[in-house]
Amino acid sequence: MGLFNVYPLFDITPVRAQDVYIYDKDDNEYLDLYGGHAVISIGHSHPTYVKRLSDQLDKIAFYSNSIQNPLQQQMADKLARLSGCHDYDLFLCNSGAEANENALKVASFATGKKKVIAFNNSFHGRTSAAVAVTDNPKIVAPINAQQEVIFCELGDVNAVEKALETGDVCCIIIETIQGVGGLDEATTSFFDLIVTLSRKHNCLIIADEVQSGFGRTGDFFAFQKHKWTPDLIPIAKGMGNGFPVGGVLIHHDIKASFGMLGTTFGGNHLACTAVNAVLDVIESENLMQKANDTSTYFLDQIKEIKEIKRVKGRGLMLGLEFDFPIAELRKDLILNHRIFTGNSKNPNLIRILPSLTVQQHHLDHFVTALKKALKTRTS
Repeated sequence: MGLFNVYPLFDITPVRAQDVYIYDKDDNEYLDLYGGHAVISIGHSHPTYVKRLSDQLDKIAFYSNSIQNPLQQQMADKLARLSGCHDYDLFLCNSGAEANENALKVASFATGKKKVIAFNNSFHGRTSAAVAVTDNPKIVAPINAQQEVIFCELGDVNAVEKALETGDVCCIIIETIQGVGGLDEATTSFFDLIVTLSRKHNCLIIADEVQSGFGRTGDFFAFQKHKWTPDLIPIAKGMGNGFPVGGVLIHHDIKASFGMLGTTFGGNHLACTAVNAVLDVIESENLMQKANDTSTYFLDQIKEIKEIKRVKGRGLMLGLEFDFPIAELRKDLILNHRIFTGNSKNPNLIRILPSLTVQQHHLDHFVTALKKALKTRTS
């Protein structure tokens, strides 16, 4: 049996990893500044993470959500304390797409409505409703197109207000900082205005923190810089440091009922152990502050690279924008300089999404390699 061929792959076969480094089958070392789509938050094979998961495997790895699992409440308590989001309940699932899918479903249940406002260049996942609110027609199948979605330009308050005036919108879904779309971020005033409009029209707001959450921007959640209160907060990626896990923070104003949501694997013992380890490491190693400090250093180092026309994002969720397509540059970085970076819907933008444990000397290495690669490109 073959594999369903949907991924364009680099000819690299990782066999082990440690902190910000990946090693292939020939023991070549690669600097990982992408973290497998912002998934690696506390570094590959962090000793605390490895020990906790190994110990949990010796006890119990899985049982369904028909029994008590104290690890879930332990996680919820830690998450509330570290994030400051005390006015929420937590629903656990397995991925970012699932998190967004369930957030959309809760919004529809809570309001009794079904239309959604999303934004151009958004990405929220590949499941039924999540892909419908993703701005990429190529991955929306006919069965997904039944969802009623209104796409607005990010930052266009008038377009949002006009869409809400129909009275049948259940929610607005927005990435505080767009990930796949290219690291664009709306202003604080825009967030303030859409919150006001949503309350006026009995519409909920989903802050998709799947990629930007868990300290990546220097705040626990990216929306916190703008000082507003979402109704629902989908989370995943850096949450499990590679273990498949996701969740939704659901505001206390929204009431649960038995059977409203459900999952077989979500919140299992191993998943909870992984997240609890991540939260403990983020706190004990002060990784949110380190993300801010490292970002400040990095931004200072790249000022002298004239080919970089704009830097987008915050913390360690960054995009370097050039005035040319970066596909060949990124290929050069990974194959010749052995540095992993990311791309986006914006063909001119390289994404930098390393572990929060990345250090200044790692970024110095990248800056040196980038300069060499840019020089090679023009020679």
